[in-house]
Amino acid sequence: MPLIRIWALDHALGSGIAAPIDILLAANRLAGAAAGGKSGAVFRWRVESLDGAPVRSAAGQMIAVDGRIDGGSAADAVWVAGPFVSDVDKLLGRPARLAPLLAALRRQHERGTLLAAYCTGTFLLAEAGLLDGRRATTHWSRAASFGARYPAVELRAAEVLTEQDGILCSGAVTSYQSLALQLVGRLAGEKLAAATAKVMLIDRHRDSQDTFIDLDRIDRLEHDDPLVAQAQRWMQKHLREPFNLARLCERLAVSERTLNRRFKQAVGAPPLKYLQTLRMEVAKRLLAEQRIAIEAVCERVGYSDLSGFRQLFKRIAGVSPSEYRRRFARQPAQ
Repeated sequence: MPLIRIWALDHALGSGIAAPIDILLAANRLAGAAAGGKSGAVFRWRVESLDGAPVRSAAGQMIAVDGRIDGGSAADAVWVAGPFVSDVDKLLGRPARLAPLLAALRRQHERGTLLAAYCTGTFLLAEAGLLDGRRATTHWSRAASFGARYPAVELRAAEVLTEQDGILCSGAVTSYQSLALQLVGRLAGEKLAAATAKVMLIDRHRDSQDTFIDLDRIDRLEHDDPLVAQAQRWMQKHLREPFNLARLCERLAVSERTLNRRFKQAVGAPPLKYLQTLRMEVAKRLLAEQRIAIEAVCERVGYSDLSGFRQLFKRIAGVSPSEYRRRFARQPAQ
């Protein structure tokens, strides 16, 4: 029977600790029902903290634990409940406190244990050196800081879930639902994971975080590169015009290689990817806030081919422009 160790840290959301347990419990109930009411439990779990003492959640609740984190303890999977903090640098700026956790993560990985983390938990995996050369994702708003801090990681910030070499990462906070179901599938089979998702009304087809990105948050992502800031302002001002990277580089008096490198360091993506994200975010804002035709939205964000715009929008946002408007359009004041 697979054992999941849930490693709880101070300032984690309570749901980040309880939700995987609820999903594992539901999977056990379904397995029991499939076994005709006999003992069909599949999973066991333990909640553990660094010192074996209760942890305080982000909301101030005290959460009981079953023991102390130990990298040498047998486990089929370790779940890292990421702290819900606004300042990740401050979290990571206490190396002495984090050292036992990072060492335990490394040891569990060496044992072949599956590791699962979401949001800021991905930073902890990267800090342990476990993500170098591997795919990972994290909360979309932290992509730039993650990319700058861990350039050796293959960051796929648009993706809700990544998996490579026994390490599973997911993005923004409630993506822990997808993460927990992925563990169910890996340890007990896809059939049980699918059934659990249906019973708990969890959408397993959320494959992109781009639907939820807030343009205002993107604009506020801080970096201190004046060249990149100048390029960003130019892109925003000329959003409706055809884009030519060579011309922009000529205007800025830099090579394409230099601009690509500086963009990746500052915002976590090359110029063309940043521009594409910017255009899609402006399109989403127009769809949500203004009652204008989709054709007009397409033109305002610099695309001349409506069919191509629709396809690109759906690929990035996960839904069509019309469906996005239906879900997110602001209701007129009553």
